[in-house]
Amino acid sequence: MSEDLQIAKGSKEEQYLNLLPQIKGLLHGEDDLVANLANICAALKEQFGFFWVGFYLIKNEELVLGPFQGPVACTRIKKGRGVCGAAWERSEILVVPDVEKFPGHIACSSISKSEIVLPIRKNNEVVGVLDVDSELLNHFDQTDAEYLEKIIELIQWP
Repeated sequence: MSEDLQIAKGSKEEQYLNLLPQIKGLLHGEDDLVANLANICAALKEQFGFFWVGFYLIKNEELVLGPFQGPVACTRIKKGRGVCGAAWERSEILVVPDVEKFPGHIACSSISKSEIVLPIRKNNEVVGVLDVDSELLNHFDQTDAEYLEKIIELIQWP
């Protein structure tokens, strides 16, 4: 597949529906995890213009920064800490309409206003999280949760 994305207009759902097969094409035939995570981040950032999108991977009982697109970020996050650590600990998708109201929020950037974090599982064990931030309040909803989860399901974990 060409590395150029076809950026869609329309509803959020239409944009995800356009992006899903393109991400599948980017991942097809590539078995390097870092390359695939990097391309997913770039595709999401390019399509939606999110403030920050990236992966944290569990290493030695911490979330460690992986491939991302956006400003510099927190490098390590403890289990249960912030939105990412809470999503890991609870093993559930967290949609946070206003990060300032989330207990223990880690402010990597004061520009971030809302966030969605999805745990990534391999063999029913959380191995990392996908973290997406917006500079807008109340940016994320069930549509994002549904389609970002479908994108995560496309990743082949070693």
